[in-house]
Amino acid sequence: MKALLVGEYREGKLQDNIYELVAFAGKLGADVSMALVGDAANVPRCNGTLHLADVAKYGEYNPGLHRDLILEAVKKEDPDYIVFAHSSYGWDLAPRVAAKLKAAQISEVIGLNDGSLEVGCCNAKMRRTVKPAAGKAVVTLQAGAFSFQGEQGTPAVVALDVAGAPDVEFLGYEPAEAKDVDLTKAEIIVSAGRGVGKKDNIPVIAALAKAFGGELGASRPVVDAGWVEHSHQVGTTGQTVSPKLYVACGISGAIQHLAGMKKSDFIVAINKDKDAPIGEVADVLVVADVLQFAPALTAKLQG
Repeated sequence: MKALLVGEYREGKLQDNIYELVAFAGKLGADVSMALVGDAANVPRCNGTLHLADVAKYGEYNPGLHRDLILEAVKKEDPDYIVFAHSSYGWDLAPRVAAKLKAAQISEVIGLNDGSLEVGCCNAKMRRTVKPAAGKAVVTLQAGAFSFQGEQGTPAVVALDVAGAPDVEFLGYEPAEAKDVDLTKAEIIVSAGRGVGKKDNIPVIAALAKAFGGELGASRPVVDAGWVEHSHQVGTTGQTVSPKLYVACGISGAIQHLAGMKKSDFIVAINKDKDAPIGEVADVLVVADVLQFAPALTAKLQG
Protein backbone atom coordinates (compact mmCIF):
# COMPACT_ATOMS: atom_id res chain seq x y z
CA MET A 1 0.00 0.00 0.00
CA LYS A 2 1.23 3.50 -0.87
CA ALA A 3 0.26 6.93 0.41
CA LEU A 4 1.06 10.30 -1.16
CA LEU A 5 1.08 12.97 1.55
CA VAL A 6 0.40 16.56 0.50
CA GLY A 7 2.24 19.12 2.59
CA GLU A 8 1.39 22.80 3.10
CA TYR A 9 3.62 25.84 2.88
CA ARG A 10 2.31 29.10 4.32
CA GLU A 11 3.94 32.49 4.74
CA GLY A 12 7.34 31.05 3.99
CA LYS A 13 7.05 28.13 6.41
CA LEU A 14 6.40 24.41 6.12
CA GLN A 15 3.32 23.57 8.20
CA ASP A 16 3.80 20.97 10.94
CA ASN A 17 0.60 19.13 10.00
CA ILE A 18 2.68 17.18 7.45
CA TYR A 19 3.89 15.09 10.40
CA GLU A 20 0.32 14.15 11.32
CA LEU A 21 -0.02 12.81 7.76
CA VAL A 22 3.19 10.81 8.29
CA ALA A 23 1.73 9.36 11.51
CA PHE A 24 -1.45 8.35 9.65
CA ALA A 25 0.57 6.60 6.94
CA GLY A 26 2.58 4.80 9.62
CA LYS A 27 -0.55 3.46 11.30
CA LEU A 28 -1.90 2.47 7.91
CA GLY A 29 1.32 0.58 7.17
CA ALA A 30 1.76 2.46 3.90
CA ASP A 31 4.92 3.35 2.00
CA VAL A 32 5.28 7.13 2.01
CA SER A 33 5.90 9.70 -0.69
CA MET A 34 5.17 13.40 -0.42
CA ALA A 35 4.19 16.35 -2.61
CA LEU A 36 4.86 19.95 -1.64
CA VAL A 37 4.88 23.38 -3.21
CA GLY A 38 7.62 24.88 -1.10
CA ASP A 39 11.31 25.61 -0.70
CA ALA A 40 14.22 23.15 -0.88
CA ALA A 41 15.68 24.79 2.25
CA ASN A 42 12.62 23.82 4.31
CA VAL A 43 11.51 20.24 3.68
CA PRO A 44 9.89 17.62 5.96
CA ARG A 45 12.20 15.79 8.38
CA CYS A 46 11.23 12.28 7.32
CA ASN A 47 12.21 9.62 4.81
CA GLY A 48 10.58 8.98 1.46
CA THR A 49 10.46 10.65 -1.93
CA LEU A 50 9.48 14.32 -1.89
CA HIS A 51 8.06 15.73 -5.12
CA LEU A 52 8.92 19.41 -4.66
CA ALA A 53 7.57 22.28 -6.75
CA ASP A 54 9.20 25.70 -6.38
CA VAL A 55 6.96 28.03 -4.37
CA ALA A 56 8.62 31.03 -6.04
CA LYS A 57 7.28 29.79 -9.38
CA TYR A 58 3.88 28.38 -8.40
CA GLY A 59 2.96 30.51 -5.38
CA GLU A 60 1.81 29.40 -1.94
CA TYR A 61 -1.66 28.80 -3.27
CA ASN A 62 -3.14 28.57 -6.73
CA PRO A 63 -5.97 26.02 -7.08
CA GLY A 64 -5.52 24.94 -10.68
CA LEU A 65 -1.74 24.75 -10.73
CA HIS A 66 -1.44 23.09 -7.32
CA ARG A 67 -4.05 20.50 -8.34
CA ASP A 68 -2.11 19.73 -11.50
CA LEU A 69 1.15 19.45 -9.56
CA ILE A 70 -0.41 16.94 -7.16
CA LEU A 71 -1.87 14.98 -10.08
CA GLU A 72 1.60 14.83 -11.64
CA ALA A 73 2.97 13.37 -8.39
CA VAL A 74 0.07 10.89 -8.35
CA LYS A 75 0.98 9.82 -11.90
CA LYS A 76 4.57 9.15 -10.83
CA GLU A 77 3.79 7.37 -7.53
CA ASP A 78 0.45 5.62 -8.25
CA PRO A 79 -0.60 5.76 -4.57
CA ASP A 80 -3.63 4.09 -3.01
CA TYR A 81 -4.29 7.13 -0.82
CA ILE A 82 -3.73 10.84 -1.49
CA VAL A 83 -3.71 12.45 1.96
CA PHE A 84 -4.35 16.08 2.94
CA ALA A 85 -4.76 17.84 6.26
CA HIS A 86 -8.36 18.96 6.82
CA SER A 87 -7.39 22.63 6.57
CA SER A 88 -8.45 25.44 4.25
CA TYR A 89 -5.73 24.26 1.84
CA GLY A 90 -6.72 20.62 2.08
CA TRP A 91 -10.48 20.93 1.92
CA ASP A 92 -10.19 23.17 -1.16
CA LEU A 93 -7.73 20.98 -3.07
CA ALA A 94 -8.91 17.50 -2.09
CA PRO A 95 -12.20 17.55 -4.03
CA ARG A 96 -10.45 19.04 -7.08
CA VAL A 97 -7.98 16.15 -7.08
CA ALA A 98 -10.68 13.54 -6.37
CA ALA A 99 -12.86 14.83 -9.21
CA LYS A 100 -10.01 14.64 -11.73
CA LEU A 101 -9.09 11.12 -10.61
CA LYS A 102 -12.76 10.03 -10.37
CA ALA A 103 -11.76 8.76 -6.93
CA ALA A 104 -13.62 8.47 -3.64
CA GLN A 105 -13.11 11.28 -1.15
CA ILE A 106 -13.32 10.72 2.61
CA SER A 107 -13.18 13.88 4.73
CA GLU A 108 -12.15 14.51 8.34
CA VAL A 109 -10.73 11.08 9.15
CA ILE A 110 -10.19 10.80 12.91
CA GLY A 111 -8.92 7.23 13.30
CA LEU A 112 -8.23 3.80 11.85
CA ASN A 113 -10.08 0.59 12.61
CA ASP A 114 -8.59 -2.61 11.22
CA GLY A 115 -7.49 -0.82 8.05
CA SER A 116 -10.75 1.07 7.60
CA LEU A 117 -11.15 4.82 8.16
CA GLU A 118 -13.10 6.32 11.05
CA VAL A 119 -14.99 9.57 10.57
CA GLY A 120 -17.25 11.50 12.92
CA CYS A 121 -21.01 11.70 12.51
CA CYS A 122 -24.03 13.05 14.42
CA ASN A 123 -22.16 16.27 15.28
CA ALA A 124 -19.10 14.25 16.35
CA LYS A 125 -21.06 12.32 18.98
CA MET A 126 -20.58 9.03 17.10
CA ARG A 127 -18.12 7.46 14.70
CA ARG A 128 -18.67 5.45 11.55
CA THR A 129 -16.19 3.24 9.73
CA VAL A 130 -15.80 3.56 5.96
CA LYS A 131 -13.58 2.09 3.29
CA PRO A 132 -13.23 2.89 -0.43
CA ALA A 133 -15.00 0.28 -2.57
CA ALA A 134 -12.21 0.24 -5.17
CA GLY A 135 -9.37 2.25 -6.65
CA LYS A 136 -7.68 5.31 -5.19
CA ALA A 137 -9.07 7.44 -2.41
CA VAL A 138 -8.49 11.06 -1.44
CA VAL A 139 -8.69 11.68 2.30
CA THR A 140 -8.39 14.63 4.66
CA LEU A 141 -7.33 14.17 8.28
CA GLN A 142 -8.85 15.99 11.25
CA ALA A 143 -6.25 18.15 12.99
CA GLY A 144 -4.79 16.42 16.03
CA ALA A 145 -6.22 13.00 15.23
CA PHE A 146 -2.81 11.40 14.55
CA SER A 147 0.20 12.15 16.74
CA PHE A 148 3.67 12.14 15.22
CA GLN A 149 6.30 10.39 17.33
CA GLY A 150 9.21 12.56 16.20
CA GLU A 151 11.18 10.27 13.91
CA GLN A 152 13.83 12.07 11.90
CA GLY A 153 14.85 11.53 8.31
CA THR A 154 15.83 13.16 5.03
CA PRO A 155 13.63 12.87 1.94
CA ALA A 156 14.90 12.19 -1.57
CA VAL A 157 13.89 15.38 -3.40
CA VAL A 158 12.57 15.18 -6.96
CA ALA A 159 11.69 18.31 -8.89
CA LEU A 160 7.98 18.68 -9.70
CA ASP A 161 6.88 20.82 -12.64
CA VAL A 162 3.82 21.27 -14.84
CA ALA A 163 2.94 23.57 -17.72
CA GLY A 164 0.27 26.20 -17.29
CA ALA A 165 -0.44 29.68 -16.05
CA PRO A 166 -2.06 30.77 -12.76
CA ASP A 167 -5.86 30.82 -12.90
CA VAL A 168 -6.22 33.17 -9.92
CA GLU A 169 -4.23 36.02 -8.43
CA PHE A 170 -3.21 35.25 -4.87
CA LEU A 171 -3.27 38.47 -2.86
CA GLY A 172 -2.18 37.16 0.53
CA TYR A 173 -3.61 36.21 3.90
CA GLU A 174 -6.09 38.24 5.89
CA PRO A 175 -5.78 37.93 9.68
CA ALA A 176 -8.84 36.92 11.68
CA GLU A 177 -10.71 39.57 13.62
CA ALA A 178 -9.30 40.37 17.04
CA LYS A 179 -10.90 38.32 19.82
CA ASP A 180 -12.15 39.55 23.17
CA VAL A 181 -9.87 36.97 24.78
CA ASP A 182 -6.63 35.74 23.20
CA LEU A 183 -6.34 32.29 24.73
CA THR A 184 -3.25 31.54 22.65
CA LYS A 185 -1.24 33.77 25.01
CA ALA A 186 -2.71 32.42 28.27
CA GLU A 187 -0.44 30.34 30.50
CA ILE A 188 -3.41 28.84 32.40
CA ILE A 189 -6.82 28.00 30.93
CA VAL A 190 -9.80 26.52 32.78
CA SER A 191 -12.44 25.37 30.31
CA ALA A 192 -16.12 24.59 30.81
CA GLY A 193 -17.82 21.76 28.97
CA ARG A 194 -21.35 20.50 28.61
CA GLY A 195 -20.90 18.60 31.87
CA VAL A 196 -21.29 21.82 33.88
CA GLY A 197 -25.01 21.42 33.22
CA LYS A 198 -26.32 24.90 32.48
CA LYS A 199 -25.38 28.53 31.91
CA ASP A 200 -25.98 29.43 35.55
CA ASN A 201 -23.07 27.16 36.53
CA ILE A 202 -20.47 28.89 34.31
CA PRO A 203 -19.51 31.32 37.14
CA VAL A 204 -18.31 28.30 39.16
CA ILE A 205 -15.76 27.53 36.44
CA ALA A 206 -14.94 31.21 35.92
CA ALA A 207 -14.17 31.50 39.64
CA LEU A 208 -11.78 28.57 39.41
CA ALA A 209 -10.06 30.17 36.42
CA LYS A 210 -9.67 33.41 38.40
CA ALA A 211 -8.30 31.54 41.42
CA PHE A 212 -5.65 29.99 39.19
CA GLY A 213 -4.86 33.39 37.68
CA GLY A 214 -5.90 32.08 34.28
CA GLU A 215 -8.50 32.57 31.55
CA LEU A 216 -11.90 30.95 31.05
CA GLY A 217 -12.17 28.61 28.07
CA ALA A 218 -15.05 26.57 26.72
CA SER A 219 -15.92 23.64 24.48
CA ARG A 220 -18.03 24.05 21.35
CA PRO A 221 -21.33 22.76 22.85
CA VAL A 222 -21.09 25.38 25.59
CA VAL A 223 -20.53 28.14 23.03
CA ASP A 224 -23.26 26.81 20.71
CA ALA A 225 -25.69 26.85 23.64
CA GLY A 226 -24.90 30.52 24.24
CA TRP A 227 -23.46 29.99 27.71
CA VAL A 228 -20.07 31.55 26.81
CA GLU A 229 -18.93 33.88 24.02
CA HIS A 230 -17.21 32.31 20.99
CA SER A 231 -13.97 34.15 21.80
CA HIS A 232 -13.50 31.65 24.66
CA GLN A 233 -13.90 28.53 22.50
CA VAL A 234 -11.05 26.03 22.34
CA GLY A 235 -10.87 23.57 19.45
CA THR A 236 -10.65 23.33 15.68
CA THR A 237 -13.50 25.83 15.25
CA GLY A 238 -12.18 28.04 18.06
CA GLN A 239 -8.65 28.74 19.25
CA THR A 240 -5.72 26.31 19.32
CA VAL A 241 -3.91 26.74 22.62
CA SER A 242 -0.78 25.48 24.37
CA PRO A 243 -0.83 26.81 27.97
CA LYS A 244 1.35 25.55 30.80
CA LEU A 245 -1.81 24.28 32.55
CA TYR A 246 -5.14 23.29 30.99
CA VAL A 247 -8.04 22.31 33.25
CA ALA A 248 -10.98 20.67 31.46
CA CYS A 249 -14.17 20.83 33.52
CA GLY A 250 -16.97 18.55 32.40
CA ILE A 251 -15.49 18.08 28.93
CA SER A 252 -15.80 14.60 27.45
CA GLY A 253 -13.07 15.09 24.86
CA ALA A 254 -14.38 15.23 21.29
CA ILE A 255 -11.51 15.04 18.80
CA GLN A 256 -12.18 18.63 17.66
CA HIS A 257 -11.61 19.89 21.21
CA LEU A 258 -8.59 17.68 21.83
CA ALA A 259 -6.98 19.01 18.66
CA GLY A 260 -7.19 22.52 20.09
CA MET A 261 -5.57 21.84 23.47
CA LYS A 262 -3.50 18.65 23.31
CA LYS A 263 -0.23 20.60 23.15
CA SER A 264 -0.78 21.96 26.66
CA ASP A 265 2.17 21.26 28.97
CA PHE A 266 -0.01 19.76 31.73
CA ILE A 267 -3.67 18.72 31.47
CA VAL A 268 -6.08 18.16 34.35
CA ALA A 269 -9.52 16.77 33.55
CA ILE A 270 -12.47 16.79 35.96
CA ASN A 271 -15.22 14.43 34.84
CA LYS A 272 -17.74 12.04 36.39
CA ASP A 273 -17.04 9.49 33.63
CA LYS A 274 -13.75 7.69 34.26
CA ASP A 275 -13.82 6.41 30.67
CA ALA A 276 -14.30 9.82 29.01
CA PRO A 277 -11.92 10.29 26.04
CA ILE A 278 -10.39 13.36 27.72
CA GLY A 279 -8.73 10.94 30.15
CA GLU A 280 -6.52 9.60 27.34
CA VAL A 281 -4.67 12.92 27.05
CA ALA A 282 -4.94 14.12 30.66
CA ASP A 283 -1.93 14.00 32.99
CA VAL A 284 -4.38 13.91 35.90
CA LEU A 285 -8.01 12.69 35.69
CA VAL A 286 -10.21 13.67 38.64
CA VAL A 287 -13.28 11.43 38.69
CA ALA A 288 -15.78 13.69 40.44
CA ASP A 289 -18.79 15.94 40.01
CA VAL A 290 -17.25 19.13 38.65
CA LEU A 291 -19.82 21.28 40.49
CA GLN A 292 -18.63 19.81 43.80
CA PHE A 293 -14.92 19.56 43.07
CA ALA A 294 -14.38 22.96 41.37
CA PRO A 295 -15.69 25.07 44.31
CA ALA A 296 -13.61 23.03 46.74
CA LEU A 297 -10.49 23.54 44.64
CA THR A 298 -11.25 27.25 44.29
CA ALA A 299 -11.56 27.60 48.06
CA LYS A 300 -8.26 25.76 48.53
CA LEU A 301 -6.46 28.03 46.05
CA GLN A 302 -7.90 31.15 47.65
CA GLY A 303 -7.05 29.98 51.15
